[in-house]
Amino acid sequence: MNVIEIANPIYDVVFKYLMEDHDIAKLILSTIIEEEIESLEFSPQESTIKIENRSLTVYRLDFSAKIRLSDNSYKQILIEIQKARYSTDIMRFRRYLGDHYKKMTNFYYSKEKGKKVSKKAIPILTIYFLGHELDNFNIPVIKVKRQYTNGSTGEVLKGKEPFIESLTHDSYVIVIPELNSDKQTELEKMLAIFDQSLIVSDDHILKIDEKNYPEKFKPIVRRLQMAIASNEIRKQMEVEDEIVEELQSLERVIEEQNEALAENKKKLTEKDNALAENKKKLTEKDNALAEKNNALAEKDNALAEKDNALAEKNNALAEKDNDLAEKDNALAEKDKIIEKLMQQLQT
Repeated sequence: MNVIEIANPIYDVVFKYLMEDHDIAKLILSTIIEEEIESLEFSPQESTIKIENRSLTVYRLDFSAKIRLSDNSYKQILIEIQKARYSTDIMRFRRYLGDHYKKMTNFYYSKEKGKKVSKKAIPILTIYFLGHELDNFNIPVIKVKRQYTNGSTGEVLKGKEPFIESLTHDSYVIVIPELNSDKQTELEKMLAIFDQSLIVSDDHILKIDEKNYPEKFKPIVRRLQMAIASNEIRKQMEVEDEIVEELQSLERVIEEQNEALAENKKKLTEKDNALAENKKKLTEKDNALAEKNNALAEKDNALAEKDNALAEKNNALAEKDNDLAEKDNALAEKDKIIEKLMQQLQT
């Protein structure tokens, strides 16, 4: 047993140092994608992050490598290492992927037999190193490979189409917590350098048994041994720890805020429902009052009609009384005339 200490490559600065050696980078990438790589151009992306009013320049693992394969075709490999799970991960990955799809520099010139030189978009391939488990799979390496099929018959089509290759991509997802000592494939054996169960006390250092590591991958181990001897790399790993701690703290704050917002939303919904119920009751009450008012109005109209009828009857009676009074007056006048005539006859 020959146990040695190596720098933990899950740290961005260590992975960057590891991949700066082009032979090692080609070895790692060719083992993952299972294709021979003739050449590569690596472009790590620097990001500046502020922590407690300090401006720190760190190497975020947004690595982009343009590779030339044995058939002289090109691919753009995007590599992400995510040590912890954050709610913003997916959207950041999508933005980063979108940025590379729209880059005008991601092309190459191709000369096919009997044809003119043509400009072709470089197909994209993504590799994700995840420091957290997936929800539905307990597998260390997941390959997402496209397949051309006839939409009518389901027949698997042979060959590739530049249009499709330029707008779709394959992916490799390496789930670091699922890596263990029971390594079966060549790829899993190589990925042993990421096995976090090999941490003894210091998160920055892994202890591996060199005898169990294949000879062809020994240069990777040697490079990681060199990394652990660098004070600058150790210091940068400490900075990354601070950043992860700050991000996790921020994530907790965001989660608490989201929970508070969800609770407030629930209370507002309950309040809105209560207000809607009160409004419904008030509407029912208003409708009942309106019906009562309508009934009273109808009653008032009926009383008014009755009063009008009585008034008409009283008017008719008054006219009749006037007629009778006129008749009585006429009779009284007649009686006076008769009496006067009688007096004249007596004289």
